Amino acid sequence: MRLIIDNLSKTYANGVKALQNISLEIPVGMYGLLGPNGAGKSTLMRTIATLQDADQGSIKLGDIDVLVQKNELRQVLGYLPQQFGLYPKISAEVLLNHFAVLKGISNKGERKEVVKALLHKTNLYEVRHQNLKGYSGGMKQRFGIAQALLNNPKLLIVDEPTAGLDPVERNRFYNVLSELGEHTVVILSTHIVDDVKELCTNMAIINQGQVCLQGNPLQILEKLKGKVYRKTIEKSELNLYKQNYQVISEKLFLGKPTIHILSDKNPSNGFSLINAELEDVYFSEIFNTTNTKAN
Repeated sequence: MRLIIDNLSKTYANGVKALQNISLEIPVGMYGLLGPNGAGKSTLMRTIATLQDADQGSIKLGDIDVLVQKNELRQVLGYLPQQFGLYPKISAEVLLNHFAVLKGISNKGERKEVVKALLHKTNLYEVRHQNLKGYSGGMKQRFGIAQALLNNPKLLIVDEPTAGLDPVERNRFYNVLSELGEHTVVILSTHIVDDVKELCTNMAIINQGQVCLQGNPLQILEKLKGKVYRKTIEKSELNLYKQNYQVISEKLFLGKPTIHILSDKNPSNGFSLINAELEDVYFSEIFNTTNTKAN
């Protein structure tokens, strides 16, 4: 089972080119889709989930033509959007049971077992009688995953699932997703590099509606081996360094900017060669795409 996206494009009425000739092949397992806000990730996720149409291109999940056979796709789809609503005065167990009815699980005994199993899987069973208004952000996200899994999907899409979660809740969410990825095509759309680094064996970087890079994270890191340098500078020097070097990221350390630059040769001038991280790959690709567009 693979999700194959071929030459997908979408332009909105205001002229924004949200997707430009996107082509991806996504196997069973965790697949990370990285990109900044506004890169086109959510547009791509909504299109795959049959919530909007593309202008051109095709999407196939196994034998299902997603853009044509929308109902067939929805029967095997689990979707957790970036924003989703919950009924605050209803317990998790009652609401999940209601969603199960809507998903077509009509047998009461079967439905009870499915709901119980999913509450256990998402570590919500002990708080199943608690109203959802009392849930933390991470608990709500795990409930979102539970409802997305009601139909035992072959394709699961999660859009920015860990934004705003504390480290403990994020790790719990990682554990749920990694288990699901053993038998399901799981697309994790995010702008948080650590999400992809922790979970995904394959990934793509998208910016301004285009795929910048795709492949295995470890293999992608080889692309920057011996090319990333670091230096701590004064704040007043930052603009000058940006003019003279390809600065791909900057962070404050003890109140001073620490910059990472991309260079094919040793720039000397106090720079130190470092091992590239996935974050460096991400920032370098975003930098290159943005500057290519600007020129």
